[in-house]
Amino acid sequence: MATVTVVLVIILQVTFIIRALLRAGLTPSARLAWVTMISALPGVGIAAYFLFGEIRLARARRERMREVRHKLLAAQPIPAPLDDLARAGAARPAFAAGMATSQFPPRAGNRLTLLPESDAMMDDIIDAIDAAQDHVHVLFYIWLADRTGTRMANALINAARRGVACRVLVDDHGARWLIRSPLWGAMQQAGVAVDRAAPVGNPLISLLFQRIDLRNHRKIVVVDNRLSWVGSRNCADAAFSIKPRYAPWVDLLVRLEGPAVLQQQAVFLHDWMTHHAEDLSHILRNAPEPPAIGPVMAQVIASGPDDIFTTPSDTLRAMLYAATEKVMLTTPYYVPDPALHTAICSAAERGIRVDLILPARNDNRIVGAATESLFPDLLRSGVRIHLFQDGLIHSKIVTVDGSFGMIGTANLDHRSFDLNYENLLLFRCPAFTAEIDARQDSYIARAACIERADVAAWSPLRRLRNNIIALASPLL
Repeated sequence: MATVTVVLVIILQVTFIIRALLRAGLTPSARLAWVTMISALPGVGIAAYFLFGEIRLARARRERMREVRHKLLAAQPIPAPLDDLARAGAARPAFAAGMATSQFPPRAGNRLTLLPESDAMMDDIIDAIDAAQDHVHVLFYIWLADRTGTRMANALINAARRGVACRVLVDDHGARWLIRSPLWGAMQQAGVAVDRAAPVGNPLISLLFQRIDLRNHRKIVVVDNRLSWVGSRNCADAAFSIKPRYAPWVDLLVRLEGPAVLQQQAVFLHDWMTHHAEDLSHILRNAPEPPAIGPVMAQVIASGPDDIFTTPSDTLRAMLYAATEKVMLTTPYYVPDPALHTAICSAAERGIRVDLILPARNDNRIVGAATESLFPDLLRSGVRIHLFQDGLIHSKIVTVDGSFGMIGTANLDHRSFDLNYENLLLFRCPAFTAEIDARQDSYIARAACIERADVAAWSPLRRLRNNIIALASPLL
């Protein structure tokens, strides 16, 4: 009996190792990590690979997503992209990479407004919902039934009662606190259409057919095809009651006006129609072209696990290799793919000032340790690492040469690039980039700069922990 068990385990090991070696879209380091785990820890490794090793989407859901994407691309009046792309200057390779990821061209004539850092940033959205005339579309990864979450829900309830079409889509896992609260039912009773993205259902049954950790991490609000918002802020107070020991959570939120609003709308409609039978493609088809009202060239980049061959990492690398003077990066989670990490180090090595802003205390200790394992490389290359002290920095920002940048929902880690549904905004405008850089400078003013001597003083045990955890970083 023992011999049979050993033989079965070996057969399973070989089978899953071959699967890992044959899987498309994996980097060599990720393949090596999986093969090592399956070989060294057969039971744990095989179970982990089955649960998290492959991007498994239910076939019906994948087909529905493909159908919706084609319908919305046909409905959206997309102008010839070369007109605006030709005027993108040094940002042109980044915009081209963004088009490869989500098929949206860069659009000139937008206006971006940077909102205050505090909870007051959410007032801008709520005021717009109060003034909405036709429709309000809302998508959040996390929505808490706290003060901000309640105000947002009440604004939608009031809008629906006066005849505005309100649709709310939330991630089934990230917004579980809202779904279980009275606010969810109150919105439904008032006429707000609500739905859950990436529904989990019964976890034990769902695990057999699809990965349940493929989450919708997007944050999108669109009002009347006229206004939209992009950034890292969830629908929750900065005090973030589910993780108060790391508060305040410091986020970035930007109001978008102009032609790129329809791209945000298309991303929301894609997600809504994927999970809901309602066909809303007419909202794009009948939408008038938004007027050019500002100096910003902008492009929405939407990514997800249904496309493993092009990711925001491609756009970020194009941005970094275009840099000639300075790069500023802010992220709560830094576990990038090797190509992006190399691009960041390479920028510093060729004399570009590179500032990387990270939280001093990470709410994910495993990710925090994996991040620390990369500090020696970064510091050796000349990257300046700033550890934010005043709460948890949750903004996601990359700016280049004070000229162009990217903001949105994606962290600089494998999960954002490969597993989550994300939305970002790539923009080119020196004046607005200067505003974003000033915000990042304010983060640096509240941060401690870590030096090579600080890392050298770490205990051998800390370095050992970091480097062991880093072995699994391609899987984080």
